[in-house]
Amino acid sequence: MTSVALLSNPKSTGNRAILPRVRAYCAAHPDIFHYEVEHVDQIGEALRSIACVAPKVLVINGGDGTVQAALTELHLGHYFGASPPPVAVLPNGKTNLIALDLGAHGDPLAALERIVDLAKSDMAPHIVGRELISLTTGQSRPVLGMFLGGAGLADTILYCRDKIYPLGLPNGISHVIAAFAVLFSLLFGIRGRFLPPRPSPISVSVMREGELKGRFALLIVTTLEKLLLGGKAAVGNGVQGQLKLMAVDQSPLALARAIAASILGRLGDQHMTGVHVERGDTIRIEGDRSSVILDGEIFVAKAGRPIVLTTTPPVPFLRLAA
Repeated sequence: MTSVALLSNPKSTGNRAILPRVRAYCAAHPDIFHYEVEHVDQIGEALRSIACVAPKVLVINGGDGTVQAALTELHLGHYFGASPPPVAVLPNGKTNLIALDLGAHGDPLAALERIVDLAKSDMAPHIVGRELISLTTGQSRPVLGMFLGGAGLADTILYCRDKIYPLGLPNGISHVIAAFAVLFSLLFGIRGRFLPPRPSPISVSVMREGELKGRFALLIVTTLEKLLLGGKAAVGNGVQGQLKLMAVDQSPLALARAIAASILGRLGDQHMTGVHVERGDTIRIEGDRSSVILDGEIFVAKAGRPIVLTTTPPVPFLRLAA
């Protein structure tokens, strides 16, 4: 009987080093069904095959783009009917936000071993429901994910991807360099070829909460428990809704307030000038060619074509930490 189905993307950066170990581990454990795809376009067919073996857990082993594509296909393809298996994510991407939210960190193979052990026991205490962000831009097919970055954050992610990652430095060091570059350009107002660009003006509408307009150093929308630097997403003025939004004005003081409050776990507890924390069921992002990134994939809000975010019903995930 198959207890674990593992979906791997050999072309993801993290898998270049660990995939031989993963293959050897799977070969030694016949209760693991290992399916490798060469491109995200093959994920739908992969899930169709995986559904035939009815695994207890579906594990995604790839970068952010692989996770995003797998979640989209899993939700829209209905390959498992009304009872999809819980999803686990190995810590194998550049940012690993979803894996970290589910308690997976460190060595991906160690996380896989933990998942295999859990699949042999009662998994109920470890299964959690997470809504997904459904993003549409007027296209017929929505795209699903769990973490969206926009405004200056999207520019920073792209800057890190295009300018820092090619240097071949470890991910942690790359992220620190990008953060310092952002702070430097924000504090001193200096722009240049090797610094992040100035964020474009955008407007953000949260259902029942009105509209925010301006230039933002950070724009985050997520359904994850953790919002920024370990701080938990607050409820924001008592308004219910599964989309958690934080927007920070393009201001050094506003950014410092947000970081300090997040580290202390007080983000959203009280009003802070320049820091907007809200929750809602529908969020619209409008701007003139303003980029957002949903789990590694870039989308652009254009004039007359806003990006609309809603949520899906809860999807079961396997959390490694009790």
